[in-house]
This record gives sequence, structure tokens and C-alpha cells, in this order.
Amino acid sequence: MEGPPDKMFETHAYVLAVIPPKAYLRDSRPRGETTAQCVGESYFTLLEVVPQHGATLHPQERLSIEKNAKSKIDHVKRRIFYEDLAPESAAELPFVIEIIVTKHERKFVQFFNEAPPITTRQHSLQLLPGIGQTLMWAILEERKREPFKSFEDIASRTKLQNPKKVISARIMDELREEVKRWLFVRPPRRDEERERPR
Repeated sequence: MEGPPDKMFETHAYVLAVIPPKAYLRDSRPRGETTAQCVGESYFTLLEVVPQHGATLHPQERLSIEKNAKSKIDHVKRRIFYEDLAPESAAELPFVIEIIVTKHERKFVQFFNEAPPITTRQHSLQLLPGIGQTLMWAILEERKREPFKSFEDIASRTKLQNPKKVISARIMDELREEVKRWLFVRPPRRDEERERPR
């Protein structure tokens, strides 16, 4: 589970913020088009999308971004990166990530049940914030007895108090590219992404 396959695309995304066309000092008429910054539901890909004419989008709204799908989105303009986010998008991102992690709890509980070692000295569970050697062994022992069923089950059977927050924090670290390995976010491929849309 070390990073999703590179060819996987998002089918749904959550709106972070709507960015209106820019108004320039010498010309009061806004130029360009309204766009929205979104985060994908499956691989947390950050995207810039163009809404359908007249569509109203709201932060935290879930939208289909598949081609030819009935949607408020006209098209996906491009993949963006954390540093491209508008301040309001960056502020909204942690809340939206927690919404996605909550909705897909089973997928992240499965990570706790199936996460493999990376090397003989390091386990992928240790890539999560706050999980050191002792807690890692406790999680491995517990999952051997019986697979975890929920975040609550993990918290009650180990000393990991808030698994949902730990997963959400790791996703934020990956989006900020403060990691060497990707567990949940589609890894960046900056050179080719800058040249072609998602």
C-alpha cells in the first residue's frame, strides 16, 4: 500500500474554495474564468476545475469530475500542488481530509490491518505520526489476535488515541511533500504534470 498506482484518476472531488476571475488595477473588469480548487476523494489529488456556467459551488461539496458525467464541473483544468492553493483552500483542506477519512473509514482501518514492513528495520505503520517502535508492536500484536474493525476499535485496543487524526495528519504531510514515501496520496510527478492537464 505504498502509494496508489500512477495511472489512477479521481472520479469525485471535494471543493476547497472557489476562485473568482482576477480584477486588475488598470482594468476593473475581471479577466479569466472562475475556477475551483478541489481535493480528490480516492487519492487526494489537488485539482483546479472549471465549473459549468452559472453553477454555484460550496466548500466541502462533493462533485463528480468524470468525463461526460452530469456534474456542476465543466472540466478539470489541471493538477495543482500544495503551494498552488489559495489561502482559503489551504485553510479548508484539513477539514475536507477529515471528512474523506471519516467517510472511507474501512479503507484506512484496512491499512492498520494489512500495513507491511518497509525494511527489516522499519515498518510502514511507523510512517504515521506518533507511532514509534512500542506502539507499532502493540498494533501488530493486536491485529494478529483479531483484525481491527473501526477507528474506535483501534483506539480501545491500543494506545493510539485518535487514529482518524493520525491518518489525516499523515495525508497533510504527504500533500505538503514533507515525506519520502507516499502511503495515501497520489505521488507528485511534477515535470510531466506541469506540461499536461490531469
